[in-house]
Amino acid sequence: FSLIFVNFVNSIYREHYDTWNLLSKARTEGRLFTNLKWPSDPELRTQIKRLHSLLTIKDSAANVPTNFEARRRLEFFTNSLFMDMPAAKPVREMMSFSVFTPYYSEIVLYSMSELLKKNEDGISTLFYLQKIYPDEWKNFLARIGRDENSTDTELFDSPADILELRFWASYRGQTLARTVRGMMYYRKAIMLQSYLERGTAEAAVGTKDATNTQGFELSPEARAQADLKFTYVVTCQIYGKQKEEQKPEATDIALLMQRNEALRVAFIDEVETLKEGRVQREFFSKLVKADINGKDKEIYSIKLPGNPKIGEGKPENQNHAIVFTRGNAVQTIDMNQDNYFEEALKMRNLLEEFHHDHGIRPPTILGVREHVFTGSVSSLASFMSNQETSFVTLGQRVLSNPLKVRMHYGHPDVFDRVFHITRGGISKASRVINISEDIFAGFNSTLRQGNITHHEYIQVGKGRDVGLNQIALFEGKVAGGNGEQVLSRDVFRLGQLFDFFRMMSFYFTTVGYYFCTMLTVLTVYVFLYGKAYLALSGVGETIQERAQILQNTALSAALNTQFLFQIGIFTAVPMILGFILEQGFLKAIVSFVTMQLQLCSVFFTFSLGTKTHYFGRTILHGGARYQATGRGFVVRHIRFCENYRLYSRSHFVKGLEVVVLLIVYLAYGYNEGGTLSYILLTVSSWFMALSWLYAPYLFNPSGFEWQKTVEDFRDWTNWLLYRGGIGVKGEESWEAWWEEELAHIRTFSGRIMETILSLRFFIFQYGIVYKLDAQGNNTSLTVSAAFIISLVATVLCFQVFTFSQKISVNFQLLLRFVQGVAFLMAIAGLAVAVVFTNLSVPDIFAGILAFIPTGWGILSIAAAWKPLMKKLGLWKSIRSIARLYDAGMGMIIFIPIALFSWFPFVSTFQTRLMFNQAFSRGLEISLILAGNNPNTSL
Repeated sequence: FSLIFVNFVNSIYREHYDTWNLLSKARTEGRLFTNLKWPSDPELRTQIKRLHSLLTIKDSAANVPTNFEARRRLEFFTNSLFMDMPAAKPVREMMSFSVFTPYYSEIVLYSMSELLKKNEDGISTLFYLQKIYPDEWKNFLARIGRDENSTDTELFDSPADILELRFWASYRGQTLARTVRGMMYYRKAIMLQSYLERGTAEAAVGTKDATNTQGFELSPEARAQADLKFTYVVTCQIYGKQKEEQKPEATDIALLMQRNEALRVAFIDEVETLKEGRVQREFFSKLVKADINGKDKEIYSIKLPGNPKIGEGKPENQNHAIVFTRGNAVQTIDMNQDNYFEEALKMRNLLEEFHHDHGIRPPTILGVREHVFTGSVSSLASFMSNQETSFVTLGQRVLSNPLKVRMHYGHPDVFDRVFHITRGGISKASRVINISEDIFAGFNSTLRQGNITHHEYIQVGKGRDVGLNQIALFEGKVAGGNGEQVLSRDVFRLGQLFDFFRMMSFYFTTVGYYFCTMLTVLTVYVFLYGKAYLALSGVGETIQERAQILQNTALSAALNTQFLFQIGIFTAVPMILGFILEQGFLKAIVSFVTMQLQLCSVFFTFSLGTKTHYFGRTILHGGARYQATGRGFVVRHIRFCENYRLYSRSHFVKGLEVVVLLIVYLAYGYNEGGTLSYILLTVSSWFMALSWLYAPYLFNPSGFEWQKTVEDFRDWTNWLLYRGGIGVKGEESWEAWWEEELAHIRTFSGRIMETILSLRFFIFQYGIVYKLDAQGNNTSLTVSAAFIISLVATVLCFQVFTFSQKISVNFQLLLRFVQGVAFLMAIAGLAVAVVFTNLSVPDIFAGILAFIPTGWGILSIAAAWKPLMKKLGLWKSIRSIARLYDAGMGMIIFIPIALFSWFPFVSTFQTRLMFNQAFSRGLEISLILAGNNPNTSL
């Protein structure tokens, strides 16, 4: 073997002896690559240049960007290159498409007054952004040639710098300027790709370097190609009216058109004309762009048959302007979204999905992944971001394939424009029923034999609500929209036409999810009311004793079953699975534990109540409406009365009802296992009730700071005692707010349903009065009659003490005398009852426990029949009693908050709990919360 190997080496050496001598001589003389010729193949030349760059680059691979967002974008882009995506056609052969954004009156560009305006804590928006984005602020100052220590006077002395500062701040908020910048990356990407393709063709003949991208934005050919393939239309419904009134929004929109030559703005122009001596209004749908002088240049004007706004505002805004889009595809983008240049490069690949096989029918809607860019500061924003991420990845992936029930859930999706324009458009706009117009586009596409897919190799930025109040309003809007979907014929037709498996998949991923959520909460009520009935009637104790005598262990086990319901940890299961797939098992466990320490279960349990309330109310009464959640920066303290107004009927009343049920079961229930058995049976119910009562204040920045607590109490009492009137809003007066809360009860059937549901509160007085020591074993109806008489007497005493009409001085003396006599009679009656009957002190507390729910039941029924109460002249009395109940509920919630506010460490712990993400990134969140207010102690 050795001899064979030696002979082989010698043969090779003799064969290449001359070549090796030549190379050795050239290396010695330093002319090894002197006569090297570049290959003529342009692709090979490109590969050699890339190899040269890799061999000569000086930077270390460990030098990754320090900016968190830059790292995230690079990671996703590089990972997406290994995903399954269609090959892109040349730009000249790609599908042309449009991007479509509806806008009404939201912020276009932050003004300097908005950036410098300070809130009650002395914090301005600019100060907030400087602390949240410290590295980006330093980069911005470097770009405009300013020092990091520049004062505000030095920074704001140049108009050009002021404008750049406004854009810098707007690009970090949920503004139209950010959306326009992001969508214009499509045009820039097409220009670059077209320029490179043309450069490759010229490089093939040796006239140009294919990799040189200098000046691609100035290339006339690239610009023309981009204009042929891409159009961006922002439909600003009231832009014409804003121009007439010289609103700053109109000026900012005009500025965006000047800075983005391909931007087109559609709006409704209302013109008054004089015909036959009468003023008539004519409506035009117009499309404009900016000319070289910076003024609006009209491109199209379409006369409309009348006022187009007859349905919901947002879909009507889209419907009038859809005719101005061009191309074979249209991407609907909301005005709080963003885009990235590297993602825009993959748009050609995405459009090729329309020509690929996705089943029996070709795709009609291409679903696109979203990245929530508002989840990097507070724990609430992080919860929403993670929940949204799990839905737009794992959730929609499964809905699309294999279930085939994915609909249109938001505005990054790409529509087959020709398919939808010829089949009713992309937006249904009927009032109320189409409040969630997005999903109806998916219903419409599916009913007309369309195919909706989902693709995760491309993503679009999305802004979400970051404060608990914003999140609650958003979830309430979505839940109300699902309630309206239950009543729609679209869902009915889909249910009829789907096969069984697809129908069940559709049900549990749309309205069925909210229906099951409502059933979950209703099951808690059924369980607790059943336990209360067994406790108050004595049936539970009797059955337990018989089971022990007969040794019926099955019956005992059934009676002592631990009730576990779907609390927040179960609603977070899809999110956990998404973490495992996206990050790996270990990181998923760490993320889950971290979220639990940040009380995510409290948040999701609270969210459970929000969805149940708004979905159930829409089912009973209809009338879902669009909720403007606001898209600002919410790292500020929310007033106690603001939280009370928003959550009183949706969470606080229901939470206190559960607490009363649990107390009744504790006081009168029979538990063989004692305290441990009671805890195991009711721990989940206590968790739900406390979450509903205190989550808004637990997730409220500086919610346990003493000075703010004092200010909150003063503000709440002023709101509670301020009388309403014409023009007074609910934010100013309790009376106005209470009238608004009853506005949804409009129909006779709705009043009947409210009455029936309110009857449950009478079970307390009916059961508790027979448990009083004063009654002994008496079970006659006279006991209930006596209780009702005492209740009426209490109400009359309350009316006497709260009577405050404008009366003469003499009558005031008489009124004070009557009030004094009534007070003495009440005390004397109570003393006589204690002395001459078996009434005990526990009976007094039991009577209060029975009084409160009974009074609330009577109040709820009276409020449902408001017109009748007004005719009977009882409305003012009912309103006074309702004010008393709200005052009592507010005090029950406020007292624990005030007690915890005494301890400074509670506020510190809460700040760390809410803003752990910010602390982890080294952000100075404490400066934002403390502000410049000398009264704050944080």
